[in-house]
Amino acid sequence: MSEVNEKLGEKKINLSLDGVDAKIVYHVYEDFRLNTLVVSFVERRRVLSTWDGYREVKFVGNNYSPIDLSKRTMNDQNYDEFQKKLPLALGLQPEEISFLSTGVDMDNLAVCEKSFQEFAVCCLATAGAKGNALRTGVDVASYVERNGHFMSACGTINLILLSNVVLSGGAMARAIITATEAKTAALQDLNVRSTSCPQHQATGTGTDNIIVVSGAGRSKPLRLTSGHTKIGELIGFSTKIAVAEALKKHDGSYENK
Repeated sequence: MSEVNEKLGEKKINLSLDGVDAKIVYHVYEDFRLNTLVVSFVERRRVLSTWDGYREVKFVGNNYSPIDLSKRTMNDQNYDEFQKKLPLALGLQPEEISFLSTGVDMDNLAVCEKSFQEFAVCCLATAGAKGNALRTGVDVASYVERNGHFMSACGTINLILLSNVVLSGGAMARAIITATEAKTAALQDLNVRSTSCPQHQATGTGTDNIIVVSGAGRSKPLRLTSGHTKIGELIGFSTKIAVAEALKKHDGSYENK
């Protein structure tokens, strides 16, 4: 298969956060038609990703890859190469971007912004849960990673969480817990069931990931992002709303409790 990388168009995502731009880029990557959410910042941001850890980058993203490409990149131990080549196809340097991948089309992206006084949070979510939803701590696993090789699964909930305020390292890590609790609340409200054991309420898909982006500036970092704090409330509300909307966009209707 000949390698072809070509941009086909863009769609702007309107956000109210200062110093942040977002767009969906439609493009071809090695003869596959993809689309990728690219969020750019005026200056480098500190980010914490459940996929590639702590980074300081100018871009974060969420990439839709069709199943045939996912099989190639995940099962053939080619993901490191994919992480380098995809940014280049978008005209970006790999060291400048932290991104996630999913089988959910970016046209099903859900965006929710919440604010309180000087605090603002935005959650950008893609979600599919009808292929591999599970109840963590109850359902048994079927995938084993050895030497960087593992099977991929259909469905994923990917979150990009943006803040306009500076977060400490601990606050960024704690934001992952707050967002995860909110994601699970959305699954509960929609009565999403485990795929393998439908008698169980799902808590996630087993392949979910998140990128938390701290705000920029020299102000004293916030240390707490739990649900008892206003910033935590914004994280929780924006995540829960965005996840529910994203699930409905991709999976179709769910029967609420």
